[in-house]
Amino acid sequence: MDAYLKIINEAYTGYWNYFIGEIINPGWHNYFYWLLGSSTIIWILEILFPWRKNQPAIREHFWLDIFYLFWNYFLFALIAYNALSMVAVQFFNDFLGAFGIQNLVAIQVGNLPGWLQLVIIFVLRDLMQWAIHRMYHHVNWMWEFHKVHHSTQQMGFAALLRYHWMENILYRTLEYIPLAMMGFGISDFFIVHIFTLVTGQLGHANLKINLGYFKYIFNGPQMHLWHHAKNLPPTHKHGFNYGITLSIWDYIFRTNYWPSDDENLLVGLPNEELFPDDFIGQTVRPFQNIFWKQKPER
Repeated sequence: MDAYLKIINEAYTGYWNYFIGEIINPGWHNYFYWLLGSSTIIWILEILFPWRKNQPAIREHFWLDIFYLFWNYFLFALIAYNALSMVAVQFFNDFLGAFGIQNLVAIQVGNLPGWLQLVIIFVLRDLMQWAIHRMYHHVNWMWEFHKVHHSTQQMGFAALLRYHWMENILYRTLEYIPLAMMGFGISDFFIVHIFTLVTGQLGHANLKINLGYFKYIFNGPQMHLWHHAKNLPPTHKHGFNYGITLSIWDYIFRTNYWPSDDENLLVGLPNEELFPDDFIGQTVRPFQNIFWKQKPER
């Protein structure tokens, strides 16, 4: 128990020092300022070249999504996630150790060139995120948390960042074991994180981006807008276009649906008037629906 308490203490102090260091030490490897910078640039592009020209620059619930930006990427980790995740990893390793398993690595790729390791982890991670995202739409209790992300009624770059904090826990937990089994020797995945952040923001942005034939590889705002469609066709009652950065998984597994480039497509939850539009309400509602069996808003 003392070891776990020490991990919690070090997690809090370590992340606090990291967070303050991010703010006071701007640099190319500074995630805080990359997040602010990419958000600002894409927002300016939305203002200058809006796809939906009748949508205001300060769209509905814009500031709520800006709060989610800081909450999901920094504050939640500071308050709870970083400590909990470090304890969970140590507990998992201790559990394996009880069975004499000291090394989870099953496939060793650490000797490959660094650039190739980055490509492998990017593609593997994106495939896992596609699969997890699909689960969010098919598993009822997971959908309750994912509703928060789909509650936005006007799409913009910051809509990427509106999601329930439980998604952080579920994504990272389900990603952990497959990635842990790969013997990556590279320690700096910063470029992967930044690339997925920027492409994710662009995928939600009020921009029309013509990808040409690259639309079969990369996700874009026209395709992803349909993922947020308020009214789903009977053939896809659980949704479609689950790709995070890459669209190729949807084409491979036939979960793609993109009938037109409709900038006026209605987005949001089918019964959006019943869903809370504040942070506390959106945090509490999924637990209410799961444990008190309220009628699902779908």
